[in-house]
Amino acid sequence: MAEVKIKRGESVDKAMRRLKKKMDKEGVMREIRAHRHFEKPSEKRRRKAARARLRAF
Repeated sequence: MAEVKIKRGESVDKAMRRLKKKMDKEGVMREIRAHRHFEKPSEKRRRKAARARLRAF
C-alpha cells in the first residue's frame, strides 16, 4: 500500500502529487482497473499475447 507522509510546510496538493506518482509507479491503479470486471481466461491470454507482440518490436 502506497503511503506518503506530509512534510512540515508542504501543501496537500504537493503531497497528493507525490502519492499519485508513487501509485502509478507501483501499478496500483492499473491493477484496480483490471479487477473492475471479470475477465475470462481466454481474454487474459489474448491480452497477454498482444502485449508481448508489442514489446517484441
